[in-house]
Amino acid sequence: MPNLFHENEFVFNVLFEAVSEGVVVVDENQTIVATNVAAEQMFGYTKDELITQHLNILIPSKHHTAHSSHGGHYDTFYKQSSARQMGQNKDLFGARKNGDKFPVEVGLNPFEISNKKYVMSIIIDTTNRKKAEAKIFELNALLEEKISVRTIELNNTVSDLKQEIEKRLKAEFKLVKALKKEKELNELKTKFLSLVSHEFKTPLSGVLNAAILIGKYTKSEMQDKREKHLLTIKNKVYYLNGILNDFLSIERLESGKVKYKLTSFKLSKVVNEVVYNANMMLKSGQRIIYPLNIDNFNIYQDEKIVELVLSNLLHNAIKYSPENTTIDFKIKLDSKGFIFEIKDEGIGIPYEDQKHIFERYFRAENALTNEGTGIGLNIVKGHLESLGGTIEFKSVRNEGTTFIVKLPLIKEI
Repeated sequence: MPNLFHENEFVFNVLFEAVSEGVVVVDENQTIVATNVAAEQMFGYTKDELITQHLNILIPSKHHTAHSSHGGHYDTFYKQSSARQMGQNKDLFGARKNGDKFPVEVGLNPFEISNKKYVMSIIIDTTNRKKAEAKIFELNALLEEKISVRTIELNNTVSDLKQEIEKRLKAEFKLVKALKKEKELNELKTKFLSLVSHEFKTPLSGVLNAAILIGKYTKSEMQDKREKHLLTIKNKVYYLNGILNDFLSIERLESGKVKYKLTSFKLSKVVNEVVYNANMMLKSGQRIIYPLNIDNFNIYQDEKIVELVLSNLLHNAIKYSPENTTIDFKIKLDSKGFIFEIKDEGIGIPYEDQKHIFERYFRAENALTNEGTGIGLNIVKGHLESLGGTIEFKSVRNEGTTFIVKLPLIKEI
């Protein structure tokens, strides 16, 4: 496991350091094999001080036994592996290098690489939250006492009592709303890490297996076999790079850091590039009908974003369509702007899932067995809206889907 982490150090660093909470990965012996900076700062250790150490180094000594809330939970977890919150309804604590004990929340996410089991722990320091809860409890207690005293003087304090009650209700409402939002955020982050673990596991295993097989083909006449496995590695790395680019696009869209570069270019240049790359992904018997009469179309837009949008929609059409089907790619220009239409003969989108199709991480129930992160269409929609465009679709289950993208005409500055 440590070797695999080192071989893919860039990939894991991007994932781990993108998370503000502490992340610690342990093997089935509860030996630490990976950490992120947030975890190291939280516990006061350097990475070298944690790697290969037993998980007990981060747990207060009185919780080290197998029957404790920490150790016992991990033993049970390995027998019943599934992503969930650790120690629900129990107080969990971490131990810093200097011996300080502090409250934590821990989410556990199991995964396997090369037939070995690992657990990714997402750790949140809840010290400030505990203090806030204690403060709220104290304030509530004081408020109750104040209400009791004011009741005795009812004739003079009815107005004041009403105001205090209203303040308390507002505070409780804000607290409930904040806790609900925090819970939803934690669930989203857990789902994100579980998704990333799954989506990276398969291609990384493919890269590792291909690399091992290449080492076995040492004779010159085996070059064709070496090239076959090198192509596998190239495709898997291309897929992983695409996922990383999608994650970076989400971060930039949310933070408002996207800077669009508008230039004038021939639309056929982008279309040729997109269709060429898509043709390399076609299944047996699939074909793309190239858009007609676009050689004279010039467009003033962000070229990279137009390429991203069209590539995403074409790749989806290929991925979710069976062999021996046709993908019809049309482009029209009217007085308002460009209209791109990509129609496939694929599995379609179930009616009940259509309202969620542009939501982040959402995947239709009939597409769960296909590779994918569920963020491509969300990114496409975000970029199009930023550029004043729109995206819509028509779909019937088992009959196919048609995506329609509209980009407005922009005058060149």
